[in-house]
Amino acid sequence: MGGRYAVERAGDLFWLEGDVFGDYVPGSPVEEKGLAFLAPIKPSKIVAIGLNYKDHAAEMNKPLPAEPLMFLKPATAVIGPEEPIRVPTGLGEIHYESELAVVIGRTATRVKASVARDHVLGLTCLNDVTARDLQRKDVQYTRAKGFDTFAPMGPCIAVGLDSSSLAIEGWVNGERKQSSNTNQLIFPVEQLIEFVTGVMTLYPGDVITTGTPSGVGPIKPGDRMMVKIEGIGALSNPVVER
Repeated sequence: MGGRYAVERAGDLFWLEGDVFGDYVPGSPVEEKGLAFLAPIKPSKIVAIGLNYKDHAAEMNKPLPAEPLMFLKPATAVIGPEEPIRVPTGLGEIHYESELAVVIGRTATRVKASVARDHVLGLTCLNDVTARDLQRKDVQYTRAKGFDTFAPMGPCIAVGLDSSSLAIEGWVNGERKQSSNTNQLIFPVEQLIEFVTGVMTLYPGDVITTGTPSGVGPIKPGDRMMVKIEGIGALSNPVVER
C-alpha cells in the first residue's frame, strides 16, 4: 500500500498538495483516524558515513579519519516508524546506531559545501542497524548493514532545520544509551554533501546518514529501540526475530 504526504502546522496535519520536491501547500486537514506513519522517503540509495563523531571513534579505538568514510546501505533496508527490525538468527551481536539523516531535495552532482543546503529537502532520524560480528569478520560493511529492515527511518522530514547543533539520543527499552550533539560531527553536513557528490550523483529522495555518536550497543528480539533528534522527533521500532 502506498502512502501520502502530510504537512504539519502548529501540531496539526494537513494533506500535502503539490510536489514534496517542488512547490506544495497544506491542503485539507487529516481527519482519518488510525493512520500509520510510513518511512518518509524511499531512496534510490543511502550513502552512510562511518566514524563521524569524535567520541564514537574513541569508543571503537580508531583514529579520526582524514576524510569521510563512505559506504552504502540498500533501499530495501528501509522501514518506517513502529515497523519491526527483523533480526536473522545466528548473526551474533546486533547493534543500534542513532543517526541524523539528510534527505536530498534536488539532483546533486559535484556540489560545493557553500551551496549544499540548496540541495537539501530536510532532515530525519535513521537507525543504522549493524550486525557487528559480521562487520568485524567481513571488514567492509555491506553485509553487516544491508539486511532487510536494518534502516528504520522517520518519523518525518523536518524542513528548514539547521543541522549544525542538534541534540541526538539513542534509547533502548526506555533507557538512554546515546547522548550527543551534531556539533560534535567531524565532517558537517555541508562538507559531506560536497564529498559524496564528488563521487556520485544524488537524486531527489536519496539519503546521506551522518554517523553515530558513542554509546552504541546490542539489541535483541523483544527490545524496543528509539532514536530522538531535536527538532525532528522520535523514531521507535520493536526488535523481533526473523
